[in-house]
Amino acid sequence: MGRKKSILAAVVMTALGATSNAEAMDLENTLYLDLEYGRVVIEMRPDLAPNHVARIKELTREGFYDGIKFHRVIAGFMAQTGDPTGTGSGGSGQKLNAEFSSEPHVRGTTSMARTSDPNSADSQFFIVYSAANHLNNQYTVWGKVTEGMKYVGKIKRGDDYSGSVDDPDVIVRMQVAADAKE
Repeated sequence: MGRKKSILAAVVMTALGATSNAEAMDLENTLYLDLEYGRVVIEMRPDLAPNHVARIKELTREGFYDGIKFHRVIAGFMAQTGDPTGTGSGGSGQKLNAEFSSEPHVRGTTSMARTSDPNSADSQFFIVYSAANHLNNQYTVWGKVTEGMKYVGKIKRGDDYSGSVDDPDVIVRMQVAADAKE
């Protein structure tokens, strides 16, 4: 079914009160993050962080995140990725102003990594394993994992408090759902 017919079908189904998850999904604001373990689906939140969501979609469409390592992973806390150098000090070269909100950091939250400067987020982001209230109103929340947290849970953890990972897992491919080939 073509995109226009699909949208029309979703509108009709919504009017009838019978939407499925696939039809209710906003494909333009959904990411598919593929790991070797399986697909992680992330619902992006442009209502919370429009500039961050736009930049992540831009980088995703450029293929920036494909092959990027999860360079910092702390058990019970979070998995961080988005640095093309794999060291934690790299990025895309475009800093973003903070878009803090009252959205809490709970299991599955996707949020931007940054330095001590609130306006230093770039391409690095992390996925929270469990509630991390100390991050609330301090880091830009831009989305949430809606499917596949079991795969995020399989990402190799770091050996020490720093979370530095030997032989880290990578993002096999990341796609905006509206553009997905499979």
